[in-house]
Amino acid sequence: MPGVEGFIYPNEIELQWSVLIVLYPFITGLVAGAFILASLERVFNVHVVKPTYRLALLTALAFLLVAPLPLQLHLGHPERSLEMYVTPHSQSAMAMFGFVYLWYLMAVLVLEIWFDYRRDLVLAWRSSTGLRRRVYAVMTLGSDNISPAALRVDERIGYVLTVIGIPSAFLLHGYVGFIFGSVKANPWWSSPLMPIVFLFSAIVSGIALVMLLYMALTRARRLQLDFACLDTIARYLFYAFIIDFSLEMLDLLHRIYESDESFRALDFMVKTRLYVSHILIQIVLGTLVPLVLLASVQVHRFSERTRRRIYATAGVLTLVGIFAMRWNVVIGGQLFSKSFLGYTTYKMAFATREGLLPAVILMVLPFAILAGLVRLLPPWADMERRAEPLAHREDTHDRTTRPS
Repeated sequence: MPGVEGFIYPNEIELQWSVLIVLYPFITGLVAGAFILASLERVFNVHVVKPTYRLALLTALAFLLVAPLPLQLHLGHPERSLEMYVTPHSQSAMAMFGFVYLWYLMAVLVLEIWFDYRRDLVLAWRSSTGLRRRVYAVMTLGSDNISPAALRVDERIGYVLTVIGIPSAFLLHGYVGFIFGSVKANPWWSSPLMPIVFLFSAIVSGIALVMLLYMALTRARRLQLDFACLDTIARYLFYAFIIDFSLEMLDLLHRIYESDESFRALDFMVKTRLYVSHILIQIVLGTLVPLVLLASVQVHRFSERTRRRIYATAGVLTLVGIFAMRWNVVIGGQLFSKSFLGYTTYKMAFATREGLLPAVILMVLPFAILAGLVRLLPPWADMERRAEPLAHREDTHDRTTRPS
């Protein structure tokens, strides 16, 4: 048969998980990473990244709303997905996803955004008219008290929600890696490091996405970039990337050292069918090149224009590399036979239910939702901070704390 090599079982000729299942862990990873970046300012007191705090929350919400759609399109009867809420199956990791998703969406992310924006919602409701006023009236939920005491309560509740949201974000995406890592019949997936690798790659992709969005929106609004904020985000991206790459290499070395009966088949597949996507795109272009670019900024003081270009290039390549990693895990894990004696290929259609066109639409949809959220809940109050006042405050702090 065309596209088939060696001896494979009949049910292995056609891949059961397509590009839509590649998008699912990629999108959820962006959600988790964006929320972790937002938590740096509120929980860990990294105030220099304040310009991206609200933007990161809105980005996480926009992508979280789209996260279950690839799974819905993949199902033959998507309406049956509601049954997992009516008849929960606690021993199924996939069935429990709905509860993890609702907990993170409704109990953590939406509430945190509401408490953070409540004052702005009340002010917008008071100053707007017509349909816009009605929309803001609904969003305030009838709470129009914006006294200093009420705002302090909002801040405390928001802080608690962020603290709860950090392990929730870990759970949301770590469980995705857990699903793959717990498939014992597939040696490409069955690894205890799989949830951890998925988690750190999620943090990397989310930070890279918010960094790119911050640069794009400031440029679109003709605002001045806060390079203290941008440099800090890039530094955290560099640190997270090092940990992620180290974990992936540790998993690879463990497989090489163990060299079980599946190693020859996996080694052949990486050197042939996954060579471009795994070696060239994921490791070289999507990992080593961004790491070198980000490391160069740490050891050399480039101009602001050069740093902006380096960060933009590194951010784009990082997202490409993380998507390639998801592709290699989901698609690559299905290209070899369980007998280790045969290989198949994956040919993606264009306009089918699980083809390229739906995948492109699903990737564009979160950005459209984010554009609507930004228009309704503008994050400009944070993003309009300037680098000069920040440097002035730091210089003033140094003078006041320096001994005379």
